[in-house]
Amino acid sequence: MTESVSVDTTSDKATAAFIRRTLCSQNVLLDNGEKARNNPRPIEEVLPPLTSSNAVDLQLYAIISVIIKEFVQTWYSKITPDHVFVNEVIQIIAHCTRALEQRLRKVDLEALMLDEIPGLIEAHLSTYRMAKRQTNISHSLVSEPRIIFHTLHPHPALSPVPSESLPSTIVDQRENESAWRQLLVQGVLVVLLPTEDLENSCLRALVAEIFAEMILGNGISGKACEGWLLWEGITRIAEVLQARLKEEAPHSEATPAEQALTRLERYGLLSPPAADENGPTKPQLSNGRRHEDRPMTFTRLIWAVIQYAFLAGTAMRAAIVSIATAPSLPARSVTGTSGQSPVEASRQSQLPQAAHPASRRPLASKRPIVSMQLWSCASQLADLNSRMPWLSGLMSMLHWAALAGPGKVGDTDGVLDRFLSHTMQMRLLDPALFPILLRTARATIFPNNALAGPRTPPTGEEAKRIKHRCAAAILEIFPLKVARAFFASDERAYQLSQIEKILDCLDDAYLNKHLIFQIVELIVLRLVPELGERGVRELMDERLG
Repeated sequence: MTESVSVDTTSDKATAAFIRRTLCSQNVLLDNGEKARNNPRPIEEVLPPLTSSNAVDLQLYAIISVIIKEFVQTWYSKITPDHVFVNEVIQIIAHCTRALEQRLRKVDLEALMLDEIPGLIEAHLSTYRMAKRQTNISHSLVSEPRIIFHTLHPHPALSPVPSESLPSTIVDQRENESAWRQLLVQGVLVVLLPTEDLENSCLRALVAEIFAEMILGNGISGKACEGWLLWEGITRIAEVLQARLKEEAPHSEATPAEQALTRLERYGLLSPPAADENGPTKPQLSNGRRHEDRPMTFTRLIWAVIQYAFLAGTAMRAAIVSIATAPSLPARSVTGTSGQSPVEASRQSQLPQAAHPASRRPLASKRPIVSMQLWSCASQLADLNSRMPWLSGLMSMLHWAALAGPGKVGDTDGVLDRFLSHTMQMRLLDPALFPILLRTARATIFPNNALAGPRTPPTGEEAKRIKHRCAAAILEIFPLKVARAFFASDERAYQLSQIEKILDCLDDAYLNKHLIFQIVELIVLRLVPELGERGVRELMDERLG
């Protein structure tokens, strides 16, 4: 029953109905003045557009509806039944989101998503593991991981390190965090709000309170930094990826018993295993893995060679076709110009002549895709230097060959660089993923389109089960042979335990705040580069004279 309710509240139809009930109760009217109950007008015709995408607007308005319903209408409806004030708040939010979208078109999303944010994640992982190692040293003077981590990776909003033994540190840290949120939101509003709204201190204070306390405070700092909630979010994202992979994979009508056999065995190209006195021998399965413990016959060897030769030929053909078509792909210096398709334009990189000086990223300074920190972050996350040092060294050699080898195919705007850039934009920077991420975040933070009551933090055993489900969802993404080779084991339990060790870096909510706060600051500075040059008071004086 719970799953059906969850699915209904996150569907587009239920979301639109929820938005109408919350924000359009006095706006959805027919031409004759009667309420449109049987044939309601679309959301985009009633409410001001937030972005250029109706799918994104639907999810954003759903989040705004939850905030308005829980934090504004609860007290405003007791004062007056009109919706004038709520409509003004919506107009201000719409103005800010449209301005942010225009600025987003000038941001190098490729560098932000593939280089800068992975760089923050890599630094966080490195510092976390260093703090854990330092904690395990018996003769260390400081044995508290939080203190070691904050010393190596400080953030002003998270000082001082809260400690149960010193209650004053908890209060001071909360005050510093609240001041940081207010400063960040006030700076964004000073740049984005129209002058007449900026002069209205009462309205500005209320909008700042909604964003600073309700979204940043309650949503991001209060919930999104909890380890168990992050594991649940990762689980949902992994499930979405699994669904997409299943859609792209060819459908198979084979039974589970047939799926355990190789394709050659299924089509009768290999002789079945010898039968014993008790009947035909069946493949031995262990945790969904088939043991290859039967002797290699000459026929089996010949067919295995043919099969791998066919796979190698297919891979080589795909590589040749990709390299041949790469020169026809648009250069990274002109990605997102008016000559591109709308999908590519929405992912456009920043042009030197159209960007703000603080966020300018000319072609000469653009890093090649193979040199971006996405790869080193993935290596750090998988602990590749310890698990497969030979693979890490091989990747370093290939990286050098791509940048300095014949043709410099991996250098900026090289053949390989264009191909990787095109692939990343189609796979990772696909605008169709953004509404899905917003819907997932809304379902996680606001289940059933409501502010979840003070959710009881899961116990230790419940948190372990959430982490275990997250590890299982991640493991299902990877092919069996890849997981078997990476973990050097066929045992699913061992593979899950290794993934759970990687997920341990999300255990502490205080440490997670360091990473999430830095990501929020990075995104704000890329969208509002003025905050990196001048303070909030200086910007306010400039706007208001």
